Amino acid sequence: MHRYHTYRLQPLLLIVCDWLMIVCAELLAYHLRRDWLPNAASTFHIPDVYLYLIVPTIFICFLQTVNTKFRTFPLWKMAESVFRAVGFALLTITMLMYLGNVAGVVSRLYVAMTGFFAFFFVLGARALLRHYLNSRRLLAAPVLFVGAEAAVEAFRKALGAHGGYGMTPVGAWYTDRVNAQELAPAIAASTAETVIVTATGLPADDQARLIGRIQPLVESVVFVPDLPGAPVANIEVQGIFEGRHMFLRFQNNLAHRHNRIIKRAFDLVLCLLGLVVVVPVCAIIAIAVRLDSKGPAIFVHHRIGQGGRTFPCYKFRTMIPDAEAVLKDYLARHPEARKEWEKDYKLKDDPRVTRLGAFLRKTSLDELPQVFNVLKGDMSLVGPRPIVRGEIPKYGEYFRDFCIVPPGITGMWQASGRSDTTYEERVQMDTWYVRNWSVWIDITYLCKTFWIVLARKGAY
Repeated sequence: MHRYHTYRLQPLLLIVCDWLMIVCAELLAYHLRRDWLPNAASTFHIPDVYLYLIVPTIFICFLQTVNTKFRTFPLWKMAESVFRAVGFALLTITMLMYLGNVAGVVSRLYVAMTGFFAFFFVLGARALLRHYLNSRRLLAAPVLFVGAEAAVEAFRKALGAHGGYGMTPVGAWYTDRVNAQELAPAIAASTAETVIVTATGLPADDQARLIGRIQPLVESVVFVPDLPGAPVANIEVQGIFEGRHMFLRFQNNLAHRHNRIIKRAFDLVLCLLGLVVVVPVCAIIAIAVRLDSKGPAIFVHHRIGQGGRTFPCYKFRTMIPDAEAVLKDYLARHPEARKEWEKDYKLKDDPRVTRLGAFLRKTSLDELPQVFNVLKGDMSLVGPRPIVRGEIPKYGEYFRDFCIVPPGITGMWQASGRSDTTYEERVQMDTWYVRNWSVWIDITYLCKTFWIVLARKGAY
């Protein structure tokens, strides 16, 4: 097989990977149900043909519907697609159980546990496999770029920064340097079966003719519209066949009331479940803060919330009591620190922070009381970074996006390096989150924040 066409092995590799994970999920659920759980039935038995063939085949049939995008899906989108596939597989299995009159024999707890483990095993294995393949540029499909040189190189750079997304460039054809008659020989010589058309600098009619000329020569044409910064996570492409028109629909999920209700319910359920752990930990930290330095354990700072309203944001006190006076004096004596403060509203070496406060900030434990802000509705578990009134001008026109939802305890910026990011990057991250929200994005960033906090990356 030609080295550029080894990517055709990818579907087979993914099927083997999924099969292994589903069988592992079945075996774990089987032994939990039969051997380890209280009142387990030692007579419970699943025939091998179901364990190794029938059930995995049902799961794989549904998982195959998203196989072609597994190299390009972000983690949250992959989680959503795997969850749906597993859900439909479980529904199919349950229907077959009742149609085959075996529902009374097969444990429903076993079926539920199989689905639960299958979701996490398949998602984890796919994420690791994607990272391995992309980081080593393995099984990548050959692609040829067509477009203006600057646009082609910008897209190639973005593609390379993400491991190629399962694609490897085998050539480029610049519309601002090469005559259109040379396109067909260039495609034939490149061995590419996919052509990526970026901004060409051509009029719309010429672009349509260019794509029409390319399409018969390859398996697929990918068109990259010149819309940098557009909210692409919830985009739909539709067409009017009779008029030969294409249009893009950009969804604003949080504009729908039912999505805001889902987000609020998600926050409440997780917070109420977490209170069992949060309340004792908060009590211990509050005592430690009082013993470490004089002053109250809880610091109330007024921040800007949903709708531009001010709300009291709770945090464990991490600074000395006369913090404002110390900051004013420190900035007056250190011009470099003043520039840092005016830029980010943060100081890497903050003289106001106590010994315990430095630890609480590094581990983000100082933000635990904000769980009660979430219960009150002032904040969300995931959302834009809560800001002070002086930061509003830095958001400019994007402040309208900020005001749509409550600010979050965590968010895209915390899960992307926290204080290591620039202020402009944080604004763009907040805007992207608001315009592209889904419950899967919230789940993903909660998990990513957990690992970032454990690594103590970017917090001060």
